[in-house]
Amino acid sequence: MEEQLELWNNLKETNSLREVQKYVNNINEIRGFNSQEITKTMLLLTEEIGELAKAIRKDATDIAIDVNKKYNYDTIEGEVSDVFYVLSCICNKLNIDIFDCLKEKEKKNISRVWKK
Repeated sequence: MEEQLELWNNLKETNSLREVQKYVNNINEIRGFNSQEITKTMLLLTEEIGELAKAIRKDATDIAIDVNKKYNYDTIEGEVSDVFYVLSCICNKLNIDIFDCLKEKEKKNISRVWKK
């Protein structure tokens, strides 16, 4: 727990995306999640995306929700964090640098025509 706290204390707003991805990898190593199969991590990402959808539905829409389950979900921000964390885990397992792939994909997206 002490090692995790130390890593967390070193996490700053000024960290690069690569440093944040490395933080996730280091935390997963401590927690023993780095050996988890990629398929299980992908299932977890799908679950977290569902929880994000539920949090948005609960807090940012007028769609009815079961009042008994309303407080079973974290905030939208908390669920966004979970999705980012697990996506980082997948990228780490596949040796994908999130910054590099974002930069490369955006290079392609710039030439696309976007219409409303």
